[in-house]
Amino acid sequence: MERSRIRLARPATTEIEAMTHRRELEQHRHTLGEIRDIMNSMKTLAYIESRKLGRFLDAQRAVVTHIETIAADFLGFYPRALPRAGETTPVCLLLGSERGFCGDFSETLLKRLEAHVQEYSLDTPRLIVTGNKLGNHLEGDPRVVACIDGANVVEEAEKTLALIFNTLTELQAKEGAVSLTVFYHDPDREQIATTEVLPPFEQYRDTAPRFPHPPVLNLLPAAFLAELIDHYLFAALHEIMYVSLMAENIQRVRHLEGAVQHLDDKSANLLHQSNALRQEEIIEEIEVILLSAASLDKLSPERQ
Repeated sequence: MERSRIRLARPATTEIEAMTHRRELEQHRHTLGEIRDIMNSMKTLAYIESRKLGRFLDAQRAVVTHIETIAADFLGFYPRALPRAGETTPVCLLLGSERGFCGDFSETLLKRLEAHVQEYSLDTPRLIVTGNKLGNHLEGDPRVVACIDGANVVEEAEKTLALIFNTLTELQAKEGAVSLTVFYHDPDREQIATTEVLPPFEQYRDTAPRFPHPPVLNLLPAAFLAELIDHYLFAALHEIMYVSLMAENIQRVRHLEGAVQHLDDKSANLLHQSNALRQEEIIEEIEVILLSAASLDKLSPERQ
């Protein structure tokens, strides 16, 4: 009888394994919960950044539109100030992401670049790349002339653009006139956009004057246009940078929403498994108690 008591009091190997497995499930669920909280915080920050970018972008678009209006009015009276397009060195600026968690952000840019190179039969264009993630994809590519740290937030865009301007200045000093095409994500069209920034104002070369009298200038037309081009390049690249950052953050929000939902589903599944194992443990404990009570009932007549 003593043996029976010992056997009933000692847990079976399967019970120990079940308890160990349940603890592992609970620990895994706890870890997933911590990861989920981090990802949800990242998603919230990306959403806040996209809202902030919306305000910056509206103001920057207004500036670019104003400069383009001035250029159209100016060239309507001084079309000869705009030099004829000659032989230029093609430069492609690719605006990638500095951080991850935004899906195939870099890969789609590279695919669009290669399609553009084939479409226009570009012979080894010079590449300026922004963003650590995109830079890793193009590491060792001989076409890359500069790999620049991308902006994580809108306040860092100024630093990135300054490095881009420095690179363009060095290229112009080394290779003469350059054409600049920017590749970036456009959240409105949900695709890769390409904008030719240099040479500018080609669409206004044959614009008819809107006013009866030419604008009053304090500079020679060629000097005025050179200053206007500098302002335009600065403003246009700011706008494009903000658009790319907006697309990056929108894509990051979507990507993290999917990841958070996946973690929630996984956590719910683990909780279900843990509850099922705990229910089995309770049932086994009840069975042990009932067996122990039955054994005691059998012993009672013998003791009497």
